[in-house]
Amino acid sequence: MTFMDKLRKATTDHDSQVCVGLDPDLELMPPCVMSEPNPIYTFCSEIIEHTSDIAAAFKLNFAFFEAEGLKGWQALEMLLDRIPEGVLTIADAKRADIGNSSQKYAESILQRLNFDSVTVSPYMGKDSVEPFIQWPEKGAFVLALTSNPGSHNFQHLQISARPLYKKVIKEVMKWNRHNNCGLVVGATHPSELESVRNLAPGLPFLIPGVGAQGGSLEAAVKNGTDTKGGLALINSSRGIIYKSHGSDFARAARAEVESLNRQIRALRHERDPRVEPTP
Repeated sequence: MTFMDKLRKATTDHDSQVCVGLDPDLELMPPCVMSEPNPIYTFCSEIIEHTSDIAAAFKLNFAFFEAEGLKGWQALEMLLDRIPEGVLTIADAKRADIGNSSQKYAESILQRLNFDSVTVSPYMGKDSVEPFIQWPEKGAFVLALTSNPGSHNFQHLQISARPLYKKVIKEVMKWNRHNNCGLVVGATHPSELESVRNLAPGLPFLIPGVGAQGGSLEAAVKNGTDTKGGLALINSSRGIIYKSHGSDFARAARAEVESLNRQIRALRHERDPRVEPTP
């Protein structure tokens, strides 16, 4: 099954475009998990158990796992076994390096850990990204227009009267020979989302920034999806996993995913009446 097949199947089978971001910060996790042998694993596994039937994807942010050393890495590996088949997995690692280093990063994340996809930086050019897109069944979401405030420092620089992020998108379109490239486009850039979609009508978008970062869900759905309201994973991390700091944290996370699903379907229905809103 190709990467695009996996993505379409995940969104269709789960009737969802929500990507749950797993950013397990020990300083933010509820007290009830802190006495566990591996709090990160316990916290994230409960989130997965309560949301995996209504989410299209899980995005595991490597920074939060790597910061805890061996225990964090062990949690990451164990959590991958908890994510059911049919739910897309995204390694939010933002990798890319010179060719042989990128090759090893790609093998580590996409082969040994067996993630379905990974986030990568295009800054070092084509040869740094190619190792991540050599397998048609694996995908790479290339950073195009990110959700952080500092994205304006470089991504909006004018190159031949066009912002740099549009140059990146144009190059990614050329690299997409296996139809397994995607773009990271932040919901915090609502006015640019539509133009990015017009530039890359057939690429899947990973859209972070909804929730704690204050990005526009309406713009993410109306401007970030394709003409059928698909080809986009809308990520929320802190807004889902830290919805409650009590013992009900996993149930609260599920309720938030359900709410996002309802809102997304309602917005898709406004755009295309053939999409039935969730009752």
